Amino acid sequence: MLPLLKQVLDNFNLDVDPAQTPEQNAEEVIRSAALLAGAIAVEPLPFADLLLITPLQAKMVLHIGKIYGYEVTSARAREIAQELGATVAYGIAARQVMRGIAKLALPVIGGLLTAPAVYGWTYALGRTSEAYFQRRRDGQPFGKPQQIEVAQEARKATRNILPSASDFTDLARELRRRADDKARTDRENGSEGSDKSGSSRPLN
Repeated sequence: MLPLLKQVLDNFNLDVDPAQTPEQNAEEVIRSAALLAGAIAVEPLPFADLLLITPLQAKMVLHIGKIYGYEVTSARAREIAQELGATVAYGIAARQVMRGIAKLALPVIGGLLTAPAVYGWTYALGRTSEAYFQRRRDGQPFGKPQQIEVAQEARKATRNILPSASDFTDLARELRRRADDKARTDRENGSEGSDKSGSSRPLN
């Protein structure tokens, strides 16, 4: 699980293009995070998305904050993601459990069925986070009514930008391959280190 988590977070780095507006930069971050979240949902491991999607969404919030001039900590980014996420996805905990059950019953198909929904929720959370930082910058309030309005508009927008099932599965396969390669390299390096340490021991 940890190698896969590292691959997910390593493949999601902030790269602000000064030639683009904050809105354009934020759009790229949000879509990238949403696509990665959808790919995680394809993972056949039951409840894997509970452990992987939360750190990914927190990093998305951290990136969006930086785009709008806010240097938030990882812990604070997670708090914001959880706070706004409660508004974005009603009953999200129950839905996470249902996704886990679906994967237990249908390991591959269950993930493919839920990937679009995970994409939509993450995209809506990203849009809500962007509005949060925009309004903070402009000194405007951003209470529950505003959060709900932004989230609803974002969910509608995902209908026109939703990736195909192959996009999710291809990315999930690539992330898994990289994670497996990294784990294998780490094991090999570890065994080499053991051999070296063993060869330096004096013979009795």
